Amino acid sequence: MLGVPPHKIRVIAPDLGGGFGTKASGYAEDALIPIAAVALGRPVKWIESRREHMSGAAHARHQVHAISLAATRDGSILGVRDRIWLDLGAYNVWGVVLPYNTVAHLIGPHRIKHMRVDVQAVVTNKTPNAPYRGAGRPETVFAMDRIVDCLARELRMDPAELRRRNYIRPDELPYDFGMPYRDGNPLVYDTGDFPEALEKALEAADYRTFRAEQPRWRAQGIHRGIGISGYVEGTAIGPFEGATVKLDLAGRVLVATGAINSGQGHETSFAQVAADALGVPMDWVTVIGGDTAAVPFGVGTFASRSAVTAGSSIVDACREVRTKLATRGGRAARGGAGRHRDRGRPGVRQRRAGLGGRSGACHPGVDSDLREARRGATGLRGDRVSSRADRDVCQRRPRRPGRGRRLDRPGDPAQVCRRPRLRSGHQSDHRRGQVHGGVAQGVGGALFEEMVYDETGQLLTGSLMDYAVPKADDLPLIETVHLEFPSPRNPLGVKGLGEGGAISPPAAIANAIEDALAPFGVRVTETPVTPARIVALLERARS
Repeated sequence: MLGVPPHKIRVIAPDLGGGFGTKASGYAEDALIPIAAVALGRPVKWIESRREHMSGAAHARHQVHAISLAATRDGSILGVRDRIWLDLGAYNVWGVVLPYNTVAHLIGPHRIKHMRVDVQAVVTNKTPNAPYRGAGRPETVFAMDRIVDCLARELRMDPAELRRRNYIRPDELPYDFGMPYRDGNPLVYDTGDFPEALEKALEAADYRTFRAEQPRWRAQGIHRGIGISGYVEGTAIGPFEGATVKLDLAGRVLVATGAINSGQGHETSFAQVAADALGVPMDWVTVIGGDTAAVPFGVGTFASRSAVTAGSSIVDACREVRTKLATRGGRAARGGAGRHRDRGRPGVRQRRAGLGGRSGACHPGVDSDLREARRGATGLRGDRVSSRADRDVCQRRPRRPGRGRRLDRPGDPAQVCRRPRLRSGHQSDHRRGQVHGGVAQGVGGALFEEMVYDETGQLLTGSLMDYAVPKADDLPLIETVHLEFPSPRNPLGVKGLGEGGAISPPAAIANAIEDALAPFGVRVTETPVTPARIVALLERARS
């Protein structure tokens, strides 16, 4: 764009808040700012107001589904048919990513052999639509779980029992979906136990007790409902992610990756991965992200991919460093870096010095080869790029309005690497934080958040005075239950989870509201389900 050689351009992304998809889109100012800086010969800073941001940044979620199921009287689902209209806004930013994601995640954990989906993407005069945490998944899960509950009501069957009969069993895995995913890889469910996930979630929500008490509450005029939603998520798409691992002359480790931290705790999880792979204490590792001068190739943080793609690249780069350490460090390499873990025992200074010595043995002019010396290398370095696709599975059960239950598949490298010494709680906190944050956004989509335009296409909800987001006291107590099914498709066995929390809450909450208001014949067909919409639904049902 600038006509400048890439090696003369450096991009540094400082610490920032969450990305959630909005920051993955390209905007006009991304081009105009450097052009203006070049033209003026001085730094240029971009500042926008809240209203400018909300009217100019990409929006998401606007889809309409006309969905139906075919099933036998015993509840076996035979096929699904869906017609989808997707509002792209003023122009198409992401091609078929949103339609494709929507179609690929429609069936979810259900055993459905026959599917027909037609998608019509519509251009309007609104702000462009783009992927936002979940990227087509919450919309399609909402449609599927709503129609499954409608089938349960038609058959007079408990919604949990209907799902028991239709969830894919563990003995059916790997389950070939019969189509490619959006990155071209076959869409195959690899590991998991969907029925067990369902049962664990129902147990955590005390589902049986709730159903037993519900008639008594209704007799007293108290209307409470419980909703179920399940999904299967494609995570960790390509094309790749890069990582560079350097071991300096003192034996300390520098990890650089193209996966920038936007709140996920990369500094902790990636340091944990590198420390485990090199056999060094975790505090010997420094992690850098978001600097094009630090890593030769990188893509970025999106699509629940960092732990899988960047983590795998870090592991591979660490293995390259260890190989160089052993082969070129000479006799100093004997003993292995894996012994350098416990800093609380006698001899730690000697072991630290030994690691630094082995790294120093690879300094140009010592034992390193001539090619390394010509490049001016110091210490050891490994570069890797990894591209791996994976699947993640989650179910979520809001117990009643104001309370939520969540079951998730962990993507914690510490659990897969089985490294108790490093499991200090930080990574677990980061994982829970992502889950809880995702659930909060899902609750927001279910009950609060909506972009509203007038009849001329002017945005009416252009500030946080008009656009409601959930506050801390709007959210329920979120409990998590974890079942582990390591992935066979990457060296860490991890799966992505960054988007998972946001996917099922709209469907589960809508199902719960409709369940609570079943005596009134209410049918929930859109979100957010605001108090005004609930009143309108009741009035419509009465009339």
